[in-house]
Amino acid sequence: MSGSIENATLSPLLDTIDILNQTNGTNTTQKEVFVASNEGMLLSYSFLLIAALLCVYFGSYRSITRKDKQKKSGEKPDVLTAKDAAMFPFIASGFLFGIYVVILLVSKEYITFVLNIYFFLIGIIALFRAIHPIVMKIRLPLLDKIRERQFHICLSENKPSDNTTTKSTKKPADLMHIDLKFDLIDVGALFLCVLVGVWYLLKRHWIANNIFGIAFSINAIEILHFNKVLNGIVLLSGLFVYDIFWVFGTNVMITVAKSFDAPIKLLFPQDLIESGLLAANKFAMLGLGDIVVPGAFIALLLRYDMSRKRSGKKKASKLYFNVSFIAYIIALVVTILILQIFKHAQPALLYIVPLCLIFPLLTALVCKDWGTMFAYEDHATEKKNE
Repeated sequence: MSGSIENATLSPLLDTIDILNQTNGTNTTQKEVFVASNEGMLLSYSFLLIAALLCVYFGSYRSITRKDKQKKSGEKPDVLTAKDAAMFPFIASGFLFGIYVVILLVSKEYITFVLNIYFFLIGIIALFRAIHPIVMKIRLPLLDKIRERQFHICLSENKPSDNTTTKSTKKPADLMHIDLKFDLIDVGALFLCVLVGVWYLLKRHWIANNIFGIAFSINAIEILHFNKVLNGIVLLSGLFVYDIFWVFGTNVMITVAKSFDAPIKLLFPQDLIESGLLAANKFAMLGLGDIVVPGAFIALLLRYDMSRKRSGKKKASKLYFNVSFIAYIIALVVTILILQIFKHAQPALLYIVPLCLIFPLLTALVCKDWGTMFAYEDHATEKKNE
């Protein structure tokens, strides 16, 4: 799949962590069981639920903007094909098991060092990309004055001309390597992102982790285009089996999840009330894969809704987006309830996938829109000549 989509912020590892309770005990000889208060659990799970919904909501609408820009510019989009969707669970499984082997063989300090640098760099890029459209919409006299100073960095390479080139022959076009246009507001926004990155790198605070995690999720939902409803169904169904196998069948996923301290999950301390903002360390968490994968499918249904609206079916506007969004809310709530009942890490996609597929598909069946839904394409594929 890496060859067919822009996935700088999307990795198979994103789907390896599900909602679970993490207890960071410092005394290995004396185990202390932490029991979260009802207020602490309500606060932590409410945050995770709201944060996940905001990522899906804003990421979905940003995907529409991205699609429109691609059509206007003529840019060739990178889409997830049915073959990519079918292969992804196998690629993710290989990647997950490879990480598990590395954890067993390599010192955790080396892995942590490499991951810190990696997520520091891509975190800054993802955060800047997430906040840039918001910054651009802020219109104040002072900011408009600052925006008047524009900068342009260009790095091009001249193509070597042939000695046989005549005057009538056109000069070969230069190769453009860097073409950046920015203003001082962009510089300020980038500096703010770097500060967050340094904060995360030095302190590893859960708030900095969440800032990066939310930025990753929004960018991934915006970028990941299934193109067809069938492609999304294939991917979600494959990850449904993948999630169940690696959580219930082995200890691989949970081992990997607890071995990495990286912004591939959203965190919120359940002991925030008792321990305070700085000392709290008993976290509830939600893996980014449980946000990005269903979020990308919900974004596809929103783009389908917008296409129906443009074709004149205004009554059906946002129908499938609303239905799938409600299904996602129900699935997250069910996951949290099951987690509290069984006190065991839950493969969230076990509940998310069936609900996020059944709800919109049943709606299409009732509305007699089944054929139109499966015929929809974000970007028309070129038909090969027989």
